[in-house]
Amino acid sequence: MCGIIGILGNQPVALDLVESLRRLEYRGYDSAGVCLLHDNELTRLRAPGKLQNLNTLVAKAELPGVIGIGHTRWATHGKANESNAHPHAAGRVAIVHNGIIENFRELREELQREGRSFNTETDSEVIAHLIDFGLEQGLAPKEAMHKALGKLRGAFAIAAIISDQPDLILAARKGSPLVIGVGDGQMYVGSDALAVAPFTDRVIYLDDGDWAVVSRAGAEIFDEAGKPADRATHIVQGAGAAAEKGNHRHFMQKEIYEQPDFIGRTLSAYIDAFAHTVALPADARNNIDFAKIDRIQIVACGTAFYAGLVARYWFEQIAGIGADADIASEFRYRSPVLSPNTLAIFVTQSGETADTRAALDYCKSKGVQTAAVVNVLTSTIARECDIVLPTHAGVEIGVASTKAFTAQLCTLLATAIAAARARQAITAEQEAEHVQAMLELPRIVADALKTEEDVQALAVELAKARDVLYLGRGHYPIALEGALKLKEVSYIHAEGYASGELKHGPIALIDEETPVVMTAPYDELFEKSLSNLEEVSARHGRVLLVSDRPGLDKAKDAPWATLEVPTCASVIQPIVAVIPLQLLAYHVAVEKGTDVDQPRNLAKSVTVE
Repeated sequence: MCGIIGILGNQPVALDLVESLRRLEYRGYDSAGVCLLHDNELTRLRAPGKLQNLNTLVAKAELPGVIGIGHTRWATHGKANESNAHPHAAGRVAIVHNGIIENFRELREELQREGRSFNTETDSEVIAHLIDFGLEQGLAPKEAMHKALGKLRGAFAIAAIISDQPDLILAARKGSPLVIGVGDGQMYVGSDALAVAPFTDRVIYLDDGDWAVVSRAGAEIFDEAGKPADRATHIVQGAGAAAEKGNHRHFMQKEIYEQPDFIGRTLSAYIDAFAHTVALPADARNNIDFAKIDRIQIVACGTAFYAGLVARYWFEQIAGIGADADIASEFRYRSPVLSPNTLAIFVTQSGETADTRAALDYCKSKGVQTAAVVNVLTSTIARECDIVLPTHAGVEIGVASTKAFTAQLCTLLATAIAAARARQAITAEQEAEHVQAMLELPRIVADALKTEEDVQALAVELAKARDVLYLGRGHYPIALEGALKLKEVSYIHAEGYASGELKHGPIALIDEETPVVMTAPYDELFEKSLSNLEEVSARHGRVLLVSDRPGLDKAKDAPWATLEVPTCASVIQPIVAVIPLQLLAYHVAVEKGTDVDQPRNLAKSVTVE
């Protein structure tokens, strides 16, 4: 994900901006830039590649500005070059932006009709134009910012400066983190506390939907509706280490909340947002001929296996290719039969999982083409597979996988859509519909995270349970993943079942002491899921229904409790549905007082059999 820094100082800030960006390098980037304001003039310096390239430009320029913004960019819309590097400018306004603006094409066309010209291939440039257009219409900076935010659809963090406002930074966040650093006569805006740590240990964490008008005197903060908002100032001691968790209690919670950002980053590697098409990385595009593939064999362990189970549905339903998903430790020993036109996909966060590596060796010995859906590009599996499909999930510290899982799902969904187009199983219009749904994911996942307050209340009750059942129909793999998360971090026995299997055994376990968590969005299978829900309720079982608003309305009072997820396209429902289940596992574990980030007996990567 991109890195943002803004400084309202009292001495030249160019080198300080670069130093802050250096502290954000861990996020990954492919270009960087700064914009300085001096004597009512905006000066931008941008460079593709490593931060040292920008540092050289800044050192030579000796810019005098005491207010500025900086950015490390991971390319989303548009190539990684100087033109597309941030900050972007339009008229009096310069901005830096992290996230995806879903409706940038409509906004761009609207602004072009007003006579505005665009210079980049990015979605971000529309933000600068919207704010500047508001100023041009006579709005004050605060009003221009609020009006611009009202037009944006997506997930974002933004910092903006205006050429004739030497005491002002405008900032906003929705789905992407942003903090305000409080100094003495100086103020800061950053992606996280680590960005502002060289200058202050006083940090304000903006809530989702917040926006702010920052001056040297302080920060005026508003909520999404534009009402004044009071946000606490935190003292961050030893920010270089403590700020890694930000205002989150555990890494697992932080990583759950990072998902809108990292989903956006993963999508940027697989989607051409201008063309509304899937564009697989060149390695896959040049080496996989999906028209000749007659079977997909997915192999993985643990959470990655459940990602593979979801992908099996996508490959079959969207692309019309027969698909299997196997647990690596079983696959490697059962001598599976593989056709010459099989594509074997190995899903792994670390790329070092022992059983998955052994399964890869077996497939290579059979001469089939291999692909790795992997987060660590230097890993053994990444090196040994024919094709690499990176997940771009960033470093995941919590042992229980969260953001790596959703990044794997995004990568696999994009691959299934690409396969469908190559096989002419879907039309260009259908591909565009799927791509639009994927572009909405960062925003929708950010909305799904708003269930946390309800989840916390439910966790108090679920923490008392000895056993918990998870049910899903079509969403069966998400039920499996929800159960795995709960048992991993809370040590409560939990099992996931296909809802259709309820009467084939699991219904014997139903009683008032065994909560049942059911994921069932309102789709063509919902009526069947509702029947299962009523069967459980009739036996005094307590059902927690995770569904969208139409599903909850249809279920009425039948569930014991509910969690509402945003209504969305069916193709992305599994990704959205897992968010409250992650939060539920986390808060039950917190309620029970377990070691959330390092559960007993577990390791992040299983590198021995």
